[in-house]
Order: sequence, then C-alpha cells, then structure tokens
Amino acid sequence: MFRMWVTLLLFAGGAQAAQPLEFMDVFELEYASDAQISPDGERVAYVRHFNDVMTDRRYENIWIVDADGANHRPLSAGKHKANSPRWSPGGKRLAYLSDESGSTQIHVRWMDTGDTAAITSDSLPPGNIAWSPDGSRIAFSRLVPEAPLVIGEMPPAPAGADWAPPPKYTDKLAFRFDHVGEVPPGYMHIFVVAADGGTPRQVTSGDRQFGVGNFVWAPEGESFILSADLTEGAEMFAAGDADIYEVSLADGLARRLIGRDGPDAAVCVSPDGRHIAYVGYDDARQGHQQNDLYVADRDGANVKNLTGEYDRHVQDSARRGGGGPQWAPDGSGIYAVVHDEGNARLVLFSLDGGRRVAAPDIGSGETGYIFHNTLWSISDQGRLAYTVPGPAVPGDIAVADPGEPARLLTDLNADLFGERELGAVEELRWTSSKDGRPVHGWIIKPPGFDAARKYPLILEIHGGPFADYGDVFDTEKQLMAAAGYVVLYTNPRGSISYGEEFGNLIHHAYPGDDFHDLDSAVDHVIGMGFVDPDRLYVTGGSGGGVLTAWMIGNSDRFRAAVAFYPVINWESFVFTADLAGKFLDYWVPGLPWRHRDNFEARSLLRVSENVKTPTLIMTGEEDWRTPMSESEQYYKALKLQGVETVLVRVPGEPHGIVARPSHAMAKMTTLLGWFEKYAPQAAD
Repeated sequence: MFRMWVTLLLFAGGAQAAQPLEFMDVFELEYASDAQISPDGERVAYVRHFNDVMTDRRYENIWIVDADGANHRPLSAGKHKANSPRWSPGGKRLAYLSDESGSTQIHVRWMDTGDTAAITSDSLPPGNIAWSPDGSRIAFSRLVPEAPLVIGEMPPAPAGADWAPPPKYTDKLAFRFDHVGEVPPGYMHIFVVAADGGTPRQVTSGDRQFGVGNFVWAPEGESFILSADLTEGAEMFAAGDADIYEVSLADGLARRLIGRDGPDAAVCVSPDGRHIAYVGYDDARQGHQQNDLYVADRDGANVKNLTGEYDRHVQDSARRGGGGPQWAPDGSGIYAVVHDEGNARLVLFSLDGGRRVAAPDIGSGETGYIFHNTLWSISDQGRLAYTVPGPAVPGDIAVADPGEPARLLTDLNADLFGERELGAVEELRWTSSKDGRPVHGWIIKPPGFDAARKYPLILEIHGGPFADYGDVFDTEKQLMAAAGYVVLYTNPRGSISYGEEFGNLIHHAYPGDDFHDLDSAVDHVIGMGFVDPDRLYVTGGSGGGVLTAWMIGNSDRFRAAVAFYPVINWESFVFTADLAGKFLDYWVPGLPWRHRDNFEARSLLRVSENVKTPTLIMTGEEDWRTPMSESEQYYKALKLQGVETVLVRVPGEPHGIVARPSHAMAKMTTLLGWFEKYAPQAAD
C-alpha cells in the first residue's frame, strides 16, 4: 500500500509539473519543412529549423529518416543554414544549399560514403536547384549583376581622402524589398554545373528575369520548362504577368508555350514529357484571384482547366516555401496543394476531372498560417512525403502510400511538449451580423481551463488580408493562452480558402464589413459563457494591424489594443511599400487623387478621431512591406488627439518581427505587458 501511495503521489506530481508555454521556449521549438523522399521511397531528407539562444539566430540543418521512422540522424550540423535538399535521379547523391563554407553554395553528398563537396564557389548565392534527368548536371538560378545606375561623373577623391558614401540612384519601381533590403541591380538567370563540380555555364541571358519563377528539366534533358515574365521592364519582385516557356539548353532561346493576360506559374512536366501542368488565372484585376490547375500538351495546345468547377484556391510555389503541383508517377493525374476552409490539403486531380484528398493537412511553421512550408515530394512508386501541422505540432515528417493513412516519422518537440501544457484549440462557426454569412474560426483556451471561470479574451486578427489561419500551431497565440487569455482567431471575409466570392468581398472595400464578422465572433464567444465582456483586447499584424485600428475606430468595447506593423494611410502606403505596383493595380481602384472617396472611406486616419482605446503600435525599422512611416502616422494621430499610445520600433526587423528569436519574444512580452497595464482593477 505504501508503494502504491508513493506511486500515486509521483503520478500526481508529474501531472502537476506540466507548465504552460514560457517565453524562453521560443529557443526550444523546432519544426520540419521541405520533405524530400528518395526515388526508391525508402528515405526522407528534410530541413530541420531551430533557434540558438546564445547567438539569437535562426538556423536550418538537413536531416534524414528512413520511411519506417528508423535511422533518424543529421546530414549537416552546427549553426548554419542548410536547406533545399534534392535527390539525384538514382538516389545515390543529395544536393542542397548551405553556407557552411562561409557563403551559400551548392553542396553534393554521396550517400554511400557520406562524402560532401561544394560544387560551386560563386560570389553570389545560387537559388532554386534541380538535377538533370540523367543525374550528370545541376541547374540553378542566380543573379547576374549589372553596373548600378549613376547620373553624371564625379571627380576622383584625392589619395587618402575619406569621402562620404556615394549617392544611390534608381530607376526601378521596386528598389527595396522586404526581408531583402535594397534590391541589387541585375537579372535572375539559369545556370548549369556538372554534378561533380566545375565552372557553371549560363544558359539564359539578357535584360529579362528568367530565374525568378520555378523551372524544371524536360525529360530529354535538352531544355527547361519555366515560368517567367519576359515583358520589357519586368522587375525581380514584381507580381508580373508570367507565361510558360520552353528554353533550349543549347542556345538559351525561349519559346512561349502558354500566354494570356494573367500569371501562369508552378509548371511541371508529365513523366512521358508529352504534357505540362501549371496554375494560374485570367487577370480580372481583383484583390484576390483564385488559382486554377491547368493541363496542356507540351507545346501549349489543348489547355484544360481541371479545377474550373472546384471553388478553391490552388497554391503555386511562390509563397513561403509553398509546394507547387507535381505529376503522379504514372501520369494519370496531378497532385496540388489546395486551400480549403482553414486547411492546406494535398489533392490528386485526375485528368478526367475527378479528385481525391491525398493528405488532409500539410505544412509547418510557428505562425498559424496554413500556406507556410507546404513543399512535398513523391517517390517513383508514388509514396508521398510531406510535413504535418496540428494545434500542438509545429511540423513533423510523414509519409503516405497511395490510398493508405499517413505514418508520422518524427516528433521533434516531444522533449519540450512533454513538459508543457498547451492551450486546447476548439473550432467555431457563427454568422456575421452584417449579412448572415457563415464565418469560421477557433479559440485557444488557457491551460487548466475551467468553464466555470470568466477569462479575458484576445481577438487576434490575421494579416494578408488575402490569407488564412487554421488549426495549426502558433507560438504567439499559445503564449497568449499561457498567460491566461482565451484567444479568438478567425477567417473573416477576404480569407481565401472559402471560395473566390468570399475572398473578394473585401475587393476595394478593405477594411470595411470584415468588422462585423469579427465583432460577431466576439459576441459568439462571450455567449459561450466563459469570457468576461469587460476584459476584451484586440491585436493583429499587417492586415491584422489594419483591422485592429479599424475595430477600435468603430467600437470602444476593447480595453486595449496592439497594432503590429499596420497600414494606416492608403495613399502614402501605395507610394512607399515594396509592392507598390501590385497594391495600386489590385488593392485600390487607382491613383488616390482619382478615387478620393474610396481612399477616404477606408482611411484609418479618418476613424482615428473615434479611438478611445489605449493603443500600442509596434513595427520593425526595416519593414518595407508596411513601412514604419505608416505606424508613425497613426502614433502621432492618436497622440495629438490625447489617446494613450506608445510607438515601439524594433531595430533590424523586417515585416513580421520574427527575424531574431528575441524580437519574436519581445512582441509577446510587449503585448502582454500592455494588456496587463489596462486590465481592470478591483475598483472597476
């Protein structure tokens, strides 16, 4: 009996020992991405992401695991960035990108011996890599720089003189880009290098961007099929009007296969080389334009839309590690990632119009967005490898045989989550007070949740605005829940996994009626009985920062607000953001002075005169997507009107404030500190 009693005490102690997620856990979290299965289907190479507390940096290494979960081990190690693992056609070698030699280069590992060699030594980093069909060569993209623009001619400085840096000239629309900084002058082109090293040969040339989109080898190994915007003046980071081309390896000549008014991207070639598949749309100049999946003959004839009757967005390969379509090994259909009601799913589309969900959830990351890191792969026999997300899974590796359930191969956070109690995620649906439309979202309950208690609530709003949250792991929201808040996050109108009409309800009308979707969500959760209506808070980043400012400009129900990197003045935004051309052409009806009423109706400055809510604004000083000037305008507008407000500038951070782990942590300590500052006191 004594022994049994001790055992029960130890068990109870162990159960109580699980603590909520802590701020320093930011440095312990890991996740997988880019699952690449060997041609024989027996091994999966992948990228393992981790943070280092001593250097305050994010790193990536290549790991490998057998398809039965055995022999899980690193292929690269240390504080480096190694990514993009790609198997040779025979599976005897693995190519990848790594900065372990001091700069990012292509490395090749011989799998039988473990020998590794850098096969490039360029001063500029290579980009996408792809093996030739016979395994003898590797193609890659790289910037070919050109001389910077200079107007006039300065006299030379005297010997030993210490003159200031010269002026910087540009004639480009996008001369800065978020997470990049100043855009270097030049054009992206495609190169080929021998798989055992040598001097790379430039295949494409000229003042056109050949290497911005994806490219694949044709099965014969004599040409590339690629997506590129070859119109004069197309810029490196512009949305553009990409078409599908075939480029001869011998002379670099490009022959257009698919062209229309609208971008076509993420091309792949059928195993027999007779057909191509790709995603795209006819450009209607809308804020959200839903990709369809197309198949055509190799020469571009007989185009067929496989998803014309399927009202869901098919993902291309352009967004944050997104996985584009790939053919089934037998050529009977095409796999593609689809956004469907807050989930990214891998779907097999047959050529006769049928479809089958092959993986109901795919992706990985720490931010709750469903389109992150959806790269996947397929073996010669049809075995799939991909990353699996979940409410308590940042991203692990899974494999699945055709028609069989997935097998999880890794559990990267078992050590951390074995000692932490995460907030439970619950799915919600309600109707908008605006028009009765159904809206979808989730709450995260605090660890140790007690339905008899009354909890404070944080409404957390996603960015984009054309994007989606899902029931996937989110570090920030879990930290909010760990601090004792019910966290409400939703997919209001404008979210893109509910059909094209729902996504475009905010076309030229954002922010606007999405207020009602969000406000109704708060009412719905209050009606569940465990939220204190006197302790409501609101936050969001980017587009979520916009809607945070819109919510408090139209309601005083929130005790405090935090707007991360918002847009405040649409007129200044379209002339200072890195994607100014896209925003002006698609997100607003045109030049401000020609559409003054539209700009005024959606102005966050205009509704700032209604704000009574204490508001903190936090933005990275190197954010070129929603520049710091937007936050400064809002801060001063509120300050001049007597609203309690604080502006927080984060050095060195681009959009998102997650480049450095400590800054990601500071986002949450700041947010929770601000909300705690305005929590009701006993006398309230």
